[in-house]
This record gives sequence, C-alpha cells and structure tokens, in this order.
Amino acid sequence: MAWMILVLAGLFEVAWAIGLKYTDGFTRPWPTALTLAAMVISVVLLGVAMKSLPVGTAYAVWVGVGAVGTAIIGIVLFAEPANAGRLISLGLIVMGIIGLKLATPA
Repeated sequence: MAWMILVLAGLFEVAWAIGLKYTDGFTRPWPTALTLAAMVISVVLLGVAMKSLPVGTAYAVWVGVGAVGTAIIGIVLFAEPANAGRLISLGLIVMGIIGLKLATPA
C-alpha cells in the first residue's frame, strides 16, 4: 500500500510541476490554488508513504516519478524535445525506480 501511495504522491508532484506553468508566476488565482493544493497533497502522501518506507527510497522514487511524469507531459503538451538521449535518460530513471522497488522490503 505504501508504494501505491508513494506513486500517487509522485503523480501529484507532476500535477503541481505542470501547474506552475499555468500559474503565470502565481498571478492566476485558480491555477495557483490548484497548484498549491497539489503541492500539499503530494507532500502529505509522501509523508504517509515514509511511515513504512525508507526515507531515501521514498524520496528518490517521489522525485523520479515526478521528473519522468513532468518530462513526458512537457513533451506532449509543450512540444519539448523528445530526442534519443532524453528518452534514454528518462528510461534510466524508470529503471532506477524499479530497482529501488525490488531492493526495498515493504
């Protein structure tokens, strides 16, 4: 269950990272409110997951899910580059997340 909560926390990290783009420097009220809510939810879920997962593992996975998800959405929504080096690097992050899952009891 902690792993599912952790991945959900990472998805909320993606939401707030992308939300930052839409806040226009925190000048747009609704995108700002939604982004701040996603930030709070993300960190709270991370804290819940850390009750039973090692802090280093939980934090690395949270950041990894957020980084990969944000990069993929950036490619899809904002036409950011999707070159081989970038995609291979994202794949390596995913492999690291899988490795941490396999190496961590819980």
